Amino acid sequence: MHCPFCQHTDTRVIDSRVSEDGTTIRRRRECEACGERFSTLENIEIKLPTVIKSDGRRDSFDARKLRLGFDRALQKRPVSEEQIESSVRAVVHQIRMSGERELASRRIGEFVMSELRKLDHVGYVRFASVYRSFEDVADFREEIEKLERDLPTASGQLPLLGADVVPIDKHKKR
Repeated sequence: MHCPFCQHTDTRVIDSRVSEDGTTIRRRRECEACGERFSTLENIEIKLPTVIKSDGRRDSFDARKLRLGFDRALQKRPVSEEQIESSVRAVVHQIRMSGERELASRRIGEFVMSELRKLDHVGYVRFASVYRSFEDVADFREEIEKLERDLPTASGQLPLLGADVVPIDKHKKR
């Protein structure tokens, strides 16, 4: 490691610390020539698959885009940053474990929906509405009904549609 101050090629490690999640090591270094100290970060570098978009374009995987998708779906929802980060890590882990060199964006979307479904039902429906291109209210209702059928009632989340909600009949006059 070259010293950033004098460019000397010999530096020694004074201290090493592993991050909380175990994916980064912070090293405190000292230059043998000038005595200046500096820190370095070591990250695990694993090549993630190339993402194949729905129009056929290929793009490198970007965890920031993944996080942005979670943030949009969970905007103004009672979900902590730690929960979101955990879900993002879970999706990245699923992508890594797929073992694929190329992965369709639709499959990544399914991973995200699976995590959102566990995290927050409203966020899940928001994401699903964009991901599945909902056309009207009926699409929302169908997805909500399917979600309520599939999930146990004691999930710790509020019901999406309360018992007192009256279904909208498009053909009925008010």
